Amino acid sequence: MRAADPGPARGGEAAEVRAFWRGLGLPGLVDVHTHFMPERVLDKVWAYFDAVGPLTGRPWPIAYREAEEQRVARLREFGVLAFTAMLYPHKPDMAVWLNSWAADFAARTPDCLHTATFYPEPGAAAYTEAAIDRGARVFKAHLQVGAYDPRDAHLDRVWGLLAETGTPVVTHCGSGPAPGKHTGPGPIGEVLARHPRLRLIVAHLGLPEYRDFLDLAERYPGVRLDTTMVFTGFTEATNPFPRAELPRLLALGDRVLLGSDFPNIPYPYLEALRSLERLELGEDWLRAVCHDNAARLFGLAAR
Repeated sequence: MRAADPGPARGGEAAEVRAFWRGLGLPGLVDVHTHFMPERVLDKVWAYFDAVGPLTGRPWPIAYREAEEQRVARLREFGVLAFTAMLYPHKPDMAVWLNSWAADFAARTPDCLHTATFYPEPGAAAYTEAAIDRGARVFKAHLQVGAYDPRDAHLDRVWGLLAETGTPVVTHCGSGPAPGKHTGPGPIGEVLARHPRLRLIVAHLGLPEYRDFLDLAERYPGVRLDTTMVFTGFTEATNPFPRAELPRLLALGDRVLLGSDFPNIPYPYLEALRSLERLELGEDWLRAVCHDNAARLFGLAAR
């Protein structure tokens, strides 16, 4: 049974989150890495995280294990002006169904950036083009869960379509929290070499290969990095971001985007914001990361 009562502590958290962005003079937040998906799929994702503790010895409690409408309301209470519905297939013949669900979710949730996905299979280019024509504004590719090679021939036209239309794609291509056969900077780097205009958003700043993905961002102007889970106490305990690389992150400040992994995080949403603040990279950098960069990328109303 999913929790129904947010309780007083959650109300206090929402006030603190709003105080955070108001203190920066922002109208709210834009979070490019949040998860909404069909209930039976999300239940399986949560079951995976529930099992992470026994598998690794490190518990991963879901902080916002709530019904869909409560999770949407939670983001709105936090002042998240726009968010995504990151969803992804792990086998063939799944992406079209997920895209149909996501299109319906976006239609009934106007503050959600219409999200879509794909898998290396016959017809991938056709349904990707159809999703774009239907209004998809961002795609999700998960190389670890999908266990596929981004260089697969079925995907070459998909990457080309995304590059040609300027449609961003949030891609879990780093090797954390566990490596996959096709994770790391090598495979996705070859995709970028073939499609240098691709607006690739590297999830989790590419952890743990932070330096390598900073290299890719410096090499390809279309590459962006999202902050999902990075810098939090939870992640720093096992995959700390190298502090010597902070000047590079500051220099790339117009291409770093706020991501949270909500609702699948093992700590309060506020921690994601406080962890960025603790970097002491300045309020201009925080404003850009928490709102302005994503607002510009997705053509959201100017503040």
